[in-house]
Amino acid sequence: MTDAPWRTVDRDYLSDEHRLLRRTAREFVAAEIAPHIEAWEEAGTFDRDLYKKAADVGILGAGYPEEYGGSGGDVWTQIVAWEEIARAGSGGVGASLGSIDIAIPPILAHGTEEQKRRFVPPLLAGEKIAALAITEPSGGSDVAALQTTAVRDGDDYVVNGSKTFITSGVRADLITTAVRTGGEGAHGISLLVIGGDADGLTRSEPLKKMGWLASDTAQLFFDDVRVPVADRIGEENEGFYAVMENFQMERLMLAIVAVITAEVGLEASLDYIGEREAFGRPLKGHQVIRHTLVDMATRLTAAKEYVYRVADRISRGEDQVTEISMAKLFATDTSDFVTDRAVQIFGGYGYMREYTVERLYRDSRILSIGGGTSEVMKEIVAKRIL
Repeated sequence: MTDAPWRTVDRDYLSDEHRLLRRTAREFVAAEIAPHIEAWEEAGTFDRDLYKKAADVGILGAGYPEEYGGSGGDVWTQIVAWEEIARAGSGGVGASLGSIDIAIPPILAHGTEEQKRRFVPPLLAGEKIAALAITEPSGGSDVAALQTTAVRDGDDYVVNGSKTFITSGVRADLITTAVRTGGEGAHGISLLVIGGDADGLTRSEPLKKMGWLASDTAQLFFDDVRVPVADRIGEENEGFYAVMENFQMERLMLAIVAVITAEVGLEASLDYIGEREAFGRPLKGHQVIRHTLVDMATRLTAAKEYVYRVADRISRGEDQVTEISMAKLFATDTSDFVTDRAVQIFGGYGYMREYTVERLYRDSRILSIGGGTSEVMKEIVAKRIL
């Protein structure tokens, strides 16, 4: 597979520094994540000190400003870190470590200097865990319809409502939370940073999910939670725009994870067909298997090429709302297709929990839902091209 086209897509985009980080991240994953995945999947969580270890080698802070404790770099720095964590084959571990990448950006983009220096360094050091809380039980992907309220009372907001499907919600220390401070619709939403120890904040037990088993996912309940006005990010009632801005990078992250999920599934299948026989000859000798693998490889390579192209434009500051929506749509469809075919190639073994492709299949399914469903992606694209 030395000439496999999906393996060479990055050569046009990565610098020597990016490749050095890839090697560091790959070594970290091999030592600190891969040996424990099965145990973490069964436990439904992983040791909290993994955040600190990832921070110490520069992975947790990849792409973030050094002045706030990050390891520096650019969009490609983040992509390399996301890819190598995803390559471990546990979407749950990647999602939990990656919750920082959807919780911090609004603070860095719209927070005051004091807020950045107060909130961000402990997160990038792996000392605290961050979560982003937008989705509500009644709203799903419809951010403009959120109902959690924040009513001004002197120097505080009083928050009431609930959030659900919150990654890292069980143990997050800081929660970037979308609340309604104004009237109905998009123009009444603000962002608050709420401490995990706030009075009136309670959390469910970890939600039981189809996949991402190693990540903690929770429902959050706010009962007269007082949050200082000083912890509002940006102007009051302008949070919706920060959320939409944040979605571009979240969707890029999910597209990258989808591509790597497909890549791991394809390569596992390629290894498997060289080991197994059916009807007296190796699986790789059967035309139906060979053609299936070609379909998988073609879709993967096309998806990776396009996602990288969009990422390159994002790294140059170009508006890619339409393109990243297309990229997420295509990449997640590809991941579902490839992991489904991988399970089929493995046969009965593909249905067994101890085989990576079984986990990839389950973990892939959330990628076309999180960060905006495929249906939402299609509506975004439709509004821009019709």
